[in-house]
Formats: sequence, C-alpha cells, structure tokens
Amino acid sequence: MSPPATIAPGLADPAHDGQLLFRAVLDAFAHPGRVVSLPAAPEPAGALNAASTAFLLTLADRDTPLWLAPELDSGGVREFVRFHAGAPIVEDKGTAAFAVLTSPALDGFAVGSDPYPDRSATLVVQVDALRGGPTLALSGPGIDGQAMATIAGLPGGFAADWAANRALFPCGVDLVFTAGSELLALPRGIALQAEKGEA
Repeated sequence: MSPPATIAPGLADPAHDGQLLFRAVLDAFAHPGRVVSLPAAPEPAGALNAASTAFLLTLADRDTPLWLAPELDSGGVREFVRFHAGAPIVEDKGTAAFAVLTSPALDGFAVGSDPYPDRSATLVVQVDALRGGPTLALSGPGIDGQAMATIAGLPGGFAADWAANRALFPCGVDLVFTAGSELLALPRGIALQAEKGEA
C-alpha cells in the first residue's frame, strides 16, 4: 500500500532495503565509533535526516514508544512514523524506547534497572557531521585498542555526561549519532576520553 500523498515515502523495497539497513545498523553497534554509510537510505522525513529516518524505519514498531524533540516534532513526522512504523509517539520521554534529538541531552530517559537493563532508551542524535569535530578516544567492547571519533556539533561537557551514563552500566542509554545518510553508534559500555580542552 502506498502512503497518502501528504506522507513522505518509506523504503523503496521494504523487505530488501530493510535487511540492508538492519545489517548496517548492527555493524555500527558492533564497531562503536565507526562511521557507517547506509545503503538504500530513504528520503528524509520532515526535519529528520536520512539516517534517522532509516533507523526508525528499520527498528521502530508498535512496541517501541518514540519521543521526538520539539524542534523535530511535526505533524508530517508523526504521520510518517505512524504510517510506516506504527510506533506510538509519547510526550513523556521517560517512557520512550527510542528518541530523536538534535543534542545529546541524556537526562530524563529510561536507563533500565539491574534486573532489566534492556529496558532503557536508545537516543538517535542528529548532528552537523560525523567528522571534523573534537577528537574523542573510544575504548571498550567491539574496539581493538582505541577508536577515534570526531563528531561535529557536540556540546561542551558531553564527555562528562557520557562518563556519568557509562557509570550506570549495565544500565544507561545508548546513542546513535546521525548526519545525512551516515550513522555512528555509541553503546553505553564504551568509554570515551576527549582531547584536552575538547568536548
């Protein structure tokens, strides 16, 4: 079934493209800090970029409440998500399984509990670019030694905020940074260190 003319199109070939995108997202989580270009990325939906749109089309469904930052929340985006993914849009960020933001503000989202650490939120953060920003040294599961990330547009103090989130492990939120049709995953177990004077 085609979407109404007022709703942005989803994936050209949902079954095939969905599999490609799912593998790409898994690759990003398996290799934290790696910039992954998404194959068959869809057209952006409203204020969402292509990678955020692809993430929601791949992973969001009726069982994953979604919270949208006010600057991204529009009737067009809501209609797109409901039509293509069926995910309920929630007003309380603490009940969200996924959230899409334009700044990595970690407070207020579900971090899980010791018996159920999986009941935490994944935050999709749209940034200016995934290259060209302050250098962050990443270490932890999925990284051989260290990996370097240079995400542009991160606020000052992000490294300290992330350290506080990581201290909650195995609880805590996971982050996915998106720009254009690329994404980079930062799972909660990853440690990062900013170069002196940065992030």
